[in-house]
Amino acid sequence: MSDLHTSLKAKLGGHAPFIALVALYLLIEIAQPGFFAPSTQLGLLADSSTLFIMAAGTTFVVLIGSIDLSLQAVASLSSVIVALLLPRHGALAAVVALAASFGVGLLSGIIQTALRIPSFIATLAMGGIASAAALTLSGTRSIGIGQEMRSASLGWTTGTSLGVPHEILLGIAVFAFCLFLHRSTVFGRHTDAIGAGEPAAIASGLRVPVTKCLVFATSSFFAGLAGVVMAGRLGSGSPTLADQFLLPVIAAVIVGGTALTGGSGGIARTLVGALLVSVARVGMTFVGISVFAQQIVFGLILIVAVSIAFDRSKVLIVK
Repeated sequence: MSDLHTSLKAKLGGHAPFIALVALYLLIEIAQPGFFAPSTQLGLLADSSTLFIMAAGTTFVVLIGSIDLSLQAVASLSSVIVALLLPRHGALAAVVALAASFGVGLLSGIIQTALRIPSFIATLAMGGIASAAALTLSGTRSIGIGQEMRSASLGWTTGTSLGVPHEILLGIAVFAFCLFLHRSTVFGRHTDAIGAGEPAAIASGLRVPVTKCLVFATSSFFAGLAGVVMAGRLGSGSPTLADQFLLPVIAAVIVGGTALTGGSGGIARTLVGALLVSVARVGMTFVGISVFAQQIVFGLILIVAVSIAFDRSKVLIVK
């Protein structure tokens, strides 16, 4: 009987994020009839895509048991680069922004592996540098993007095809690519191996430092892509554009079920987590909770999710 209860608890625990998402949908529909309307759902998914794109890249970092605290700064820097370069270089501005974002993440990985500095310190430092660069380049102000330039060079982020916003199509493409990257490539297998046990991965001859550098670069690349999408949607680049995103992004990954200790989880779980966070945000807006108070709620959600998902039996001391 005890084994049956343990097995049932494990199965329910594995599906808890999806069950919570369905329950939240039903609660909001009851409180606000019409929430299931196609137009409302398209708007919700479009709003969720930016969060998901950023969280998809972060999933690889969490899978190796690390953390990336430079996300919001990289996304903001990317938006500033796009806004600055669009008038002269058109669509090439997005390429430069993504390359710069990839470079920031790569540097974070090199600092972490070469100097043996914890990831939260390395990424926090690189986030500070990226934030300072964004403030310097922008002159501490928002840089507007004209409607004509947005349509001509960022239409792939702001337009619609067959009535579906491009943000949703981009989110689907990122999901498919990251799923392939995780499940069907050497990079994905090495990421899981490092998260499951880095000493064993090193002993097996895996090139752990190279993989970790690429993991941080991938995370930063998708943060930069999210910054480009936000610049397109809002029509401006700003050094503080993504300042409110760090906590929701980490919450999306952890609440989705990717273990903070690494080695367990994946992109599909992050998709559920991102939707859960977005629907929770919409629900809080419906009941009148301010944006700042929402950060408190996300903080509480993160604490509860980690306390449930973190297997303390495998860790003697928590620092």
